[in-house]
Amino acid sequence: MDNIKDKVVAITGAGSGIGRATALALAGQGARVVLGGRRLDNIEAVAGEIRAAGGMAACRQTDVRARASMQALVDHACASFGRLDVLVANAGVGPISRLDELREADWNDMVDVNFKGVLNGIGAALPVFRRQDSGHFVTVISTAGLRVVPGMAVYAATKNAVRTLLEGLRQEAGPRLRVTGVSPGYVRTEFGNAMPDGAMRDAAIKAMEAIAIAPEAVARAICFAIAQPADVDIGDIVIRPTAQD
Repeated sequence: MDNIKDKVVAITGAGSGIGRATALALAGQGARVVLGGRRLDNIEAVAGEIRAAGGMAACRQTDVRARASMQALVDHACASFGRLDVLVANAGVGPISRLDELREADWNDMVDVNFKGVLNGIGAALPVFRRQDSGHFVTVISTAGLRVVPGMAVYAATKNAVRTLLEGLRQEAGPRLRVTGVSPGYVRTEFGNAMPDGAMRDAAIKAMEAIAIAPEAVARAICFAIAQPADVDIGDIVIRPTAQD
């Protein structure tokens, strides 16, 4: 993990779940982390944990749906620590439901956060990475796009759009930038709480209680990708419970 020490890493959705676990893991390996999230109290609490353990952390309230907000997060990282080495795009929402329910507001929210949020991050960080002639995009996707099931059509579509976007970015990135997609399966997070359909929500929560892996497992996978030498690009990681179909 020596390649993690002193790297500046910005993380969206850093106040809970995978984002929080990733921030703590990276800071524990000596990275300087910049936490972004919509709930300021949450990211400030995570930053406090890191500082209490002797690590270095900054934070800024961030809404990935807004291009200016993502730019502000990247600018804050550069102002705080002089550069940005890695952007971990972790923020995501999953108010899943069957298409017949016509929950257009939820559809739009998933497109805006899960897809446009990643695009906004690329728009903010790519010029910085080009100036530095180095940088790493790490994006948390989902196994939902690898196995599409009823109720997840729009959610899975946003995740597969991200896969396509990352492959295009990888091909355009050139020899100095790295692009990694991490697709978790069931993880013990608050994800299920956002589902508007009670039956689907209960089923998701029940499945998580039965088989979900800890967010720290995904954080370790992210650390693995970041820790590789500069000339090694880990393109895709799928990480899920052994019991998951």
